[in-house]
Amino acid sequence: MISPILTVPGAGQAGPASLAEALEGGAVLMFPDLDFPLSPFETRFTERPFADGKAKNVNIRGKTATLRGAAGTPEEQAALRALLIRYREFAKGLIARYLPEYGTAITLAGTSYRPFDVDRRKMSWRRDDTRLHVDAFPSNPIGETRILRVFRNINPEGQPRLWRIGEDFGSMAEKFLPRLPGYSPLSARLLAALRITKAKRSEYDHLMLHLHDALKQDADYQAHAPQADVQFQPGETWVTFSDLVMHGAMGGRYMLEQTAYLPVAAQTHPDRSPQRILARKLGRPLQ
Repeated sequence: MISPILTVPGAGQAGPASLAEALEGGAVLMFPDLDFPLSPFETRFTERPFADGKAKNVNIRGKTATLRGAAGTPEEQAALRALLIRYREFAKGLIARYLPEYGTAITLAGTSYRPFDVDRRKMSWRRDDTRLHVDAFPSNPIGETRILRVFRNINPEGQPRLWRIGEDFGSMAEKFLPRLPGYSPLSARLLAALRITKAKRSEYDHLMLHLHDALKQDADYQAHAPQADVQFQPGETWVTFSDLVMHGAMGGRYMLEQTAYLPVAAQTHPDRSPQRILARKLGRPLQ
């Protein structure tokens, strides 16, 4: 089964509870008409990339919202930082309105401005985000936490953001779990002690990192696995659990993105999390 795209009108007729259940079931929520206008000064950020080119994205992180990876004059960088702070509040409001059952359990992480075309970001196969993958963080173990992301296409010229959506997580995991290396708690402790990782990797973190790499490295799977092309038009906002929905970013310039974390225990159905799905496939609790 391909992950479905669920269109949510501005009035939210689908109902808050059904939206959370749809998300946890592997859907991508698409909001076609949420308002997030750019000021006349801010429109320059969609006319050329205000990025130093050293990283894939420009972003703000933490309470100080320090701007990283930006280019431009001090005035322009201050305005770009303010835009990202405003988008963070927009995403926070969207979650509060349409996913109220998550309440205060949601924690907002990085907010990014993505001005480059996807194809220009291709490096090694591991960093090639056009390939179907699930999100996992090599240096930042998340354990019993979910990755929720809020995206918005701000392209001024009508260019859509192009994605590929893959099959459901459980079907993919059945194919790839048998070929993944075993988990070593000793190795996980060593990586944390050496500060290679910010915390000790759980078995879940270990499996997700290897699933991410195994998926991207398997050219036959990338070419022939169940998948569908999706377009997100300028002005559209979409939300998904990027650790559950297999996706590949295929093209498009100028996008905003907000990452948020949700504890598995705060889901409406924790058994639908990738943590619990992997445990069921293995027939035992994860370490």
